Amino acid sequence: MRKFISRFIFALTLFVGTTSLMAENPLWIRYPAISPDGTTIVFSYQGDLFTVPSSGGTAIPLTIHQAYDYRPVWSPDGKFIAFASVRYGNFDVFLIPATGGKARRLTDFSGSEFPVCFTPDGKNVLYTAAIQDIPENSMYPTGMLSELYSVPVEGGRPQQLLPTPAELARVSKDGNFILFQDRKGYEDNWRKHHTSSVTRDIWLHDKSKGSFKMLSDFAGEDLNPVFSNDEKEVYFLSEKSGSMNVWKMPLSNPANQIQVTNFSKNPVRFLSVGANNRLCFGFDGEIYTKDSGREPQKVAINLSVDEKMNPVDFEKKNSGATEMAVSPNGKEIAFVLRGDVFVTSADFPTTRRITETPEQERSVSFSPDGKKILYASERDGSWNLYQSSLANEKDPNFSRATLLKEEVVVATEKEEFFPKYSPDGKEVAYLEDRETLMVINLETKATRKILDEQYNYSYSDGDQWYDWSPDGKWFLVDYSPNVVFMNDIGLISADGSGEVKNLTMSGYNNNTAKWMMAGKMMLYFSDREGLRSHGSWGSQYDVYAMFFDPDAWEKFKMSEEEKKLLDEDEKDKNKDTKKDEDEKEKDKKKKKDEKDGVKKDTLKPVKIVFEGLEDRKTRLTINSSSLSDAIVTPDGKKLYYLSRFEKGYDLWVKDLVKNETKLVHKLEGGGGAMQMDKEGKTLFMISGGQFIKVTVADDKKETIGYNAEFVLNLPGEREYMFEHIWRQVREKFYDPGLHGVDWDYYKKEYQKFLPNITNNFDFAEMLSEMLGELNASHTGSGYRYSDENGDETASLGVFFDWKYSGNGLKVLEVIKKGPLDKPDSKVKPGVIIEKIDGDVIPANQSWFGMLNHKNGKPTLLSLYNPENGERWDETIKPISYGAANQLLYERWVKSRREAVEKLSNGRLGYVHVRGMDSPSFRETYSEILGRNHEKEAVIVDTRFNGGGWLHNDLAILLSGKKYVELWPNGKYFGFEPQNQWTKPSVVLMNESNYSDAHFFPYTYTTLKIGKTVGMPVAGTATAVWWETLQDPTLYFGIPQVGTKDANGNYLENQQLEPDVKQANDYDIVITGRDQQLEKAVESLLKELDEKK
Repeated sequence: MRKFISRFIFALTLFVGTTSLMAENPLWIRYPAISPDGTTIVFSYQGDLFTVPSSGGTAIPLTIHQAYDYRPVWSPDGKFIAFASVRYGNFDVFLIPATGGKARRLTDFSGSEFPVCFTPDGKNVLYTAAIQDIPENSMYPTGMLSELYSVPVEGGRPQQLLPTPAELARVSKDGNFILFQDRKGYEDNWRKHHTSSVTRDIWLHDKSKGSFKMLSDFAGEDLNPVFSNDEKEVYFLSEKSGSMNVWKMPLSNPANQIQVTNFSKNPVRFLSVGANNRLCFGFDGEIYTKDSGREPQKVAINLSVDEKMNPVDFEKKNSGATEMAVSPNGKEIAFVLRGDVFVTSADFPTTRRITETPEQERSVSFSPDGKKILYASERDGSWNLYQSSLANEKDPNFSRATLLKEEVVVATEKEEFFPKYSPDGKEVAYLEDRETLMVINLETKATRKILDEQYNYSYSDGDQWYDWSPDGKWFLVDYSPNVVFMNDIGLISADGSGEVKNLTMSGYNNNTAKWMMAGKMMLYFSDREGLRSHGSWGSQYDVYAMFFDPDAWEKFKMSEEEKKLLDEDEKDKNKDTKKDEDEKEKDKKKKKDEKDGVKKDTLKPVKIVFEGLEDRKTRLTINSSSLSDAIVTPDGKKLYYLSRFEKGYDLWVKDLVKNETKLVHKLEGGGGAMQMDKEGKTLFMISGGQFIKVTVADDKKETIGYNAEFVLNLPGEREYMFEHIWRQVREKFYDPGLHGVDWDYYKKEYQKFLPNITNNFDFAEMLSEMLGELNASHTGSGYRYSDENGDETASLGVFFDWKYSGNGLKVLEVIKKGPLDKPDSKVKPGVIIEKIDGDVIPANQSWFGMLNHKNGKPTLLSLYNPENGERWDETIKPISYGAANQLLYERWVKSRREAVEKLSNGRLGYVHVRGMDSPSFRETYSEILGRNHEKEAVIVDTRFNGGGWLHNDLAILLSGKKYVELWPNGKYFGFEPQNQWTKPSVVLMNESNYSDAHFFPYTYTTLKIGKTVGMPVAGTATAVWWETLQDPTLYFGIPQVGTKDANGNYLENQQLEPDVKQANDYDIVITGRDQQLEKAVESLLKELDEKK
């Protein structure tokens, strides 16, 4: 066997010698684990597993698979390695011989299952997954809180060991103790240096006693515990010294902690221990070992790997465009796809790639003559402006171009965004540093400021707006003259002189004003009349028009009959001799201009009459709705708009003459922009990444196909995205000082890993490590991995008995509103599900595969009642695990409410605020003022609330003060305020409150509305922008808006302490008791009784 392996390795080395990457001490080696005898290390690199002697040497591939493999753990005898792989669309546990061979799949649930260790006898693999709680567990039902399971190494039915989170668990040799790190709430795994309630701690579970003991006491991160060889000590990772290092503590006296390593600036990760307490861990992308009494030693590794994927690949796309621009003649469409500019014919799928860079381009548009294309691009460390033109005079257009010429329009140290040509093509407007409106003259290169940055704040790139007037003398702008996030429409001169004139002067949101009808009016969006979210942000919008030309306004107000007569009169006037003479004069001038080499369209001055302007506005849409875009035909007779009432955005039209509105085309798209050709005969739009054109005369729709072909340079793209993220953080992070972090240093530290990263799993994790250096909430990166053919386990909507060892599945509880909760079902606790679709469920087999892809499909269950011996069949439709989790949430809320009712003898009410959004506020409002109206006080539970923007709405709701009574016809019938709670309340919170769920209890406390009960909440009250990158499977977060208290201190990283502190102990909460809820009841009843 050894000869075969040696020959295989030799042959592999020869085969890949010219195409593989040969590296000495390669970087970004992750998840190392040392063998029990301390001689071999297994690690993950580029999505495969390798082994290498712990003394260093040549690494041998253990897995070679296109899927991502990582998180390896050794069996106690060193013969097998368990690991996680995404081979079936989700992370499952696999087992492979340590000497190599075929990997066997051990788990088949379609969630994420990660191995943590083996049982001491090596017969089972322990792993974490969020599959199913036990019915009596009072912990919040969320996939964030996993359970601990065991599965036989030969495969079979999994067993639940702990219903509580037990990450990176280790089992003692006698099997009685489980050492693990906890998880309390929402935070990125790779965040560093924070000290708060949500940081992870180390625990020891005694199985014989059923007890849990917290071993760590540091306010920051304590992670990755492992037993020493004699199990008298625990080695672990901690940031007690400022950087993550190895520490140890005796189990007999956990408070006596000793630092083992002394690394700085970069974290130690992935701790494991072998024979003689040889430690193995990762640091700075490499592997180290440490023997007792010696300094850490870097493991020198030689590694040769072939590329699993082509780094440069040819792609063809006919969907996925993110923006569009239509040429003036309507013959071509420019668009952006995967960060590059393309142009396609509007009549044929002929498509030309305009830019070929790893960097991204944005904000594409055509010049007025259609001969140039303008765009912004992030190159050379800054956003700059460029334009491309045809370099071969024989080329008819861009879509069939053979040669292109690109030239710089603006490239300074500042950021230049969102460019637009002036109507005559001689100038370009743009945003400097995202917020200052500027103009550059293309001939002289002179620039001028139009609108100062003080009027705007750019939260997310592309959220600013302006529009040139048809004569190039004015700008319509979105700006915030009063408060951020509340826009008005401004009018300002394009010559850089004068002040901005507020056209809307409204406390409502008005935005995206566009010149229409040759400048006679502007179209804009306003939420003045729209239904507003009951709480939080969000509202419906309408399309409005404001007329600059009084004559056009008077004509617009005419009846259909009056307009018809006016149109006939104007036709007669067009036949006058004077018009003919004017036309002849224009022809003579045109010929003279052409003779002089000048050919241009005369820009007719826009007529703006300010007197009475605010009275010349009207609402155009008949219903407020979610709007994507709108446009008015040049003759002012039709309004087209994209509106969403149901699934997606559809195309609607309003006949402005007949005052009739109708649905034109059911698109059900994701929204997008609209544009017309210069003549106003054809309407173009982008919807769901596809282009559509509609003929205005008859509303005929046609889909425009495109065939975007390009070479995708993945390493170059990753290098750019890294730079982009680093720069975005520098430019947009809420604290200009970046929390004192040397951001330049960490750029270099993490940039060095890029040549060794070949997949998005590693890339997102590396980005999260870098962003984690900021010690801020709302950071980190993620990879939206998806496999359309991957496994998808369906749910039967029941709790199973994990302790049942017979054939079939034993039902402990039927979940309300689940597939089996129906009047004609005989399924109840104790019933055995023997078969699924006729297939027997053996005692030694996992049943998850039998429910794969069964969501919503008729499924036959064969059932048996041991009490009476009855057997029968029932047909149901299983639901997704997402739907099942919703039912579990509703069950949890109901049980909290019932507990409060019982504990308070009906005196107190209860409501859970699930999120800081409008649906959650509506539920809270309904529960407080409806179900709980007659209660003496109410408990407002915000635990495991991930945030949003609702703090002020909730504070107002709970801070009502009775000031008048209502007495119709001599009968008392209520009081004011009717829409506020005027009785006592308490807020229940814990370590899992995040973002605005920190801001709300802070607001509640600061305004002295009531007391808070539970556990401290980490300081996370910032507003985040989660930006999707040009590779749309990747995203990252930047906390952009900080909040300060009355003393001028940021709430970020400022922990909020409860008035009454109470933890939920593991050994108690899993029995059904909610100690925090009990304490809230006790506290509130005491307050009520003291007031009597």
